[in-house]
Amino acid sequence: MADSVDSALKSPPATTSAPAQPPSVVDNTPSQKTQNLPIRESKSAKIPAPSDSQSGKNKDGPNPAAAGSDAAGAAGAEKPLTPAELKKKAKAEKAARRVREKLAKESGGAGAAGGSASGPSQSRPPATPKKDAAGGGASQKGQKAAQPRRGSAPSGQAAGDEPTKKEDKSVAVFGHLYGQPRRTTIAGAGKEVHSAVLALGLQLRDYVVCGSSARCVATLLAFKRVIESYTTPLGTSLSRHLTTHLSHQITYLSTCRPLSISQGNAIRALKLAIASTDPSTPELSAKATLCEFIDNFIREKITVADQVIAGSAAQKVQDGDVIVTFAGSSIVKQTLLTAHKQGKRFRVSIIDSRPLFEGKNLARALANAGLDVQYSLVHGISHAIKDATKVFLGAHAMTSNGRLYSRVGTALVAMSAKERAGGVEVPVIVCCETVKFTDRVALDSIVVNEIADADELVSAQPPQQVTGLVDPVTPAKPDNKQGGKGASSAPKPDPAASSLNSTPSPLHHWKDNPNLQLLNIMYDVTPAEYVDMVVTEMGSLPPSAVPIVHRMSTNL
Repeated sequence: MADSVDSALKSPPATTSAPAQPPSVVDNTPSQKTQNLPIRESKSAKIPAPSDSQSGKNKDGPNPAAAGSDAAGAAGAEKPLTPAELKKKAKAEKAARRVREKLAKESGGAGAAGGSASGPSQSRPPATPKKDAAGGGASQKGQKAAQPRRGSAPSGQAAGDEPTKKEDKSVAVFGHLYGQPRRTTIAGAGKEVHSAVLALGLQLRDYVVCGSSARCVATLLAFKRVIESYTTPLGTSLSRHLTTHLSHQITYLSTCRPLSISQGNAIRALKLAIASTDPSTPELSAKATLCEFIDNFIREKITVADQVIAGSAAQKVQDGDVIVTFAGSSIVKQTLLTAHKQGKRFRVSIIDSRPLFEGKNLARALANAGLDVQYSLVHGISHAIKDATKVFLGAHAMTSNGRLYSRVGTALVAMSAKERAGGVEVPVIVCCETVKFTDRVALDSIVVNEIADADELVSAQPPQQVTGLVDPVTPAKPDNKQGGKGASSAPKPDPAASSLNSTPSPLHHWKDNPNLQLLNIMYDVTPAEYVDMVVTEMGSLPPSAVPIVHRMSTNL
């Protein structure tokens, strides 16, 4: 107790013996609360003051009282920072921290990062105390930012090695169609996405569910399961929240593969039905109503519509006709099977193209039903069109200007039928449901289209048999070179088949070729003048009547 009293009595003389501070420094603290502008001027005017006291201290020797007063003055000088200076200092510290983290990642660890940071700090001249006090973070930022620009390369990479820039393999004309690549896995999908939608997305990506009508039906059935397992959160209503919940499912499906026109029309109709639901309706009753709406939509717009279209289009088939079709349209298959059940005798010529080869399934189904089928690829179109009497085509969509938007190659078939050698035009009939009608206008296949993975054109698969006929078995030849006990009676593998399976595709390393680009578009546009008739569930009509029927079908 006595020691504390003695130290308290001794402290005032030490304070009085210190050199007096300028009066402006004494009045600095109270003036901060009233005026800001004089403070900044006084600070700038009093910067040399610490240097005078420091020089006096160096001449007279160490003075504890002077050191204490200088520390107090420095603390008082550092304390009143303006908001702009504080913001600048925080920004500099944040930038320096980011640079340190980046260097730590590049060096491969914290120890390597610390070692690489110590070298530049030793070679750089020491900074002045003024700069350290006012903007130490900024100086650290400059040091860290300058470090990657030095000649030393990061660990794991040679000094002369530079990462090679990959060449852009996108076709410039279709550059606007190259967006986000298709989703390959369900990783990264939101927790709101239903399991049925997750499975459907992968099926759409792998063409397990292919075709406009099949994709529309599968999407509606998946949304039906989503609605059945849906529970309205507290504080909201089904008519408001269910639309948002479905938006997560739609976004996931669109990342797997772009939505078709029929999918968009079906989703639009479902959202309209959800929005028209009365908020006072019980949840179970509202969900049952929506599920019933989905079932009715599938039955009226697709199932019954296909039956009506098949019956109407089958009347156009006559005995002895040669029907030419392209790819594998489900409604065209149903039409040809209906005409065959009616007892009409005709022949079918299927034109197909890679990489999907959808015509194989159509040829197999028609051949198993007993029809006379001829199958050829698109390069043999002139031979297939030579004896044709009618052309039946499916549709992905019908635009409002009467143009047919379908699988790529459809326009070539329609134009070949209209401009066949000999001057005899072949009627082109399109079978399309009204759910595939759209109010969009398509002038060509460049502005609006879908681009698939270019690697699908590279895969070379051995030729497979389309029909169910038995393959001829090659008799095994005995090995005459080896005799006696070592003679082998096993058949030799076919050298042609082995070479076909072992030889890689010429386009296998197409990405390494700087002068090669692959384009795999999905659809093309057929002009309206090459289409004679569009058969719908509302009747047969010319292409110019598509927008009228579309308005009628959407207003029902």
